[in-house]
Amino acid sequence: MRMLKCAIMANIIQAVRGTQDYYPEEMAVRSWLYARMRQVSESFGYQEYDGPFLERFELYAAKSGAELVEKQSYVFEDRGGERITLRPELTPTLARMVATRQRQLTYPLRWWSFGPFWRYEKPQKGRTREFFQWNIDMVGEDSPEADAELATIAASFLKTIGLGANEAQILVNNRQLMQAELESLGIAGALRSEVFGLIDRKDKLSAEAWQERGKELGLDAAQMLGVEKLLGNQDLWQKSESLQRFFRAVEAQGAADYVRYAPHIIRGLDYYTGTVFEAWDTAGEFRAIFGGGRYNDLVNAVGGEPVPAVGFAVGNVVISLLLQALGHAPDVSGRAPIYVTVFDDAGLAASLALATELRAAGLKVTSHLQPDKLQKQFKQADRSGAQVVLVLGPDEIAQDMVSVKDLRSGDQRSVSRAQLAAELSKLSA
Repeated sequence: MRMLKCAIMANIIQAVRGTQDYYPEEMAVRSWLYARMRQVSESFGYQEYDGPFLERFELYAAKSGAELVEKQSYVFEDRGGERITLRPELTPTLARMVATRQRQLTYPLRWWSFGPFWRYEKPQKGRTREFFQWNIDMVGEDSPEADAELATIAASFLKTIGLGANEAQILVNNRQLMQAELESLGIAGALRSEVFGLIDRKDKLSAEAWQERGKELGLDAAQMLGVEKLLGNQDLWQKSESLQRFFRAVEAQGAADYVRYAPHIIRGLDYYTGTVFEAWDTAGEFRAIFGGGRYNDLVNAVGGEPVPAVGFAVGNVVISLLLQALGHAPDVSGRAPIYVTVFDDAGLAASLALATELRAAGLKVTSHLQPDKLQKQFKQADRSGAQVVLVLGPDEIAQDMVSVKDLRSGDQRSVSRAQLAAELSKLSA
């Protein structure tokens, strides 16, 4: 039997590597996250938008960094010979959309979106090739207070999904501050961008490999020591007026317990220009939960006029794993709590009508679709996740009543047809 099962499995066409099948249980979690993302976004006055899943290759080629496009993106030629990319992120699309209608829009824009993205990278824990992502951005406001609003939104989201400040933290830095510090070490020009990349990989490489990479970039011993001292200076933010204002605004909005300074946060993408941040679980068991920051040069990079912007993105994969690991995964089966049985052939139409009546009252109802032994129907209802079973037999029809059985307690009672919807609505209250 085992060999037969293996043979059958071997003949089933497998899902594409790095993608995920969303069975109802997984889909319920994804939908739950989407609902919380919407709730938080709209509570801060942000509007939902979206862009196409396909974009021209050149939109990303000079905007997101060579590694993202050349190594991590799905790029192909369409039948017309044009190079097309499955979107690996949404920020360049947002910039293009703003540039397209730049003079028709009212600023600052507060926009958010949730949808699928694709990156060709090695699948591993917390990383897939296809994922869903929440993007939220403010465009047209250049201030530390705008940066602080996005960080506060991020903190509000963590709180809304049940993560405490002892379980997840938003780590913040400023690239302009780090740029000035690197220049004081004699690190400037193109080398500075390379060192930003080195800093971004500090936690991804062994100490020896990190030192070796610094030497390959041309940093001498004094410069490497200087960079290491920068990464250990937790008070460095006090040298930045922008970060001082940022933290004051975060505190004023009640999010200070979730947000702190971290000099090693730099973000890998080339388009970030100012304050940047990432969220991490405090136990250090997972990849970054999300990240973002200020990007003031992206709209003009895609052909528009310069306009400031700040935002962040949250993927569904890591956050789902983290919630599960910490016991915060939502209890959302998505199954209908009410199951209507069919007593006999003569009562089929009445049972279907009863289910329709309850759905019209806003209730979630599953219908049995043919006469069967009631015990078998009860078992089917239990397997489907229902909480109560309704029986509408000849006696109930004659008395305009419905028998209601609670599958959890086993109790059964009769409820008048007129009061049934009101009684059952308590199930989802």
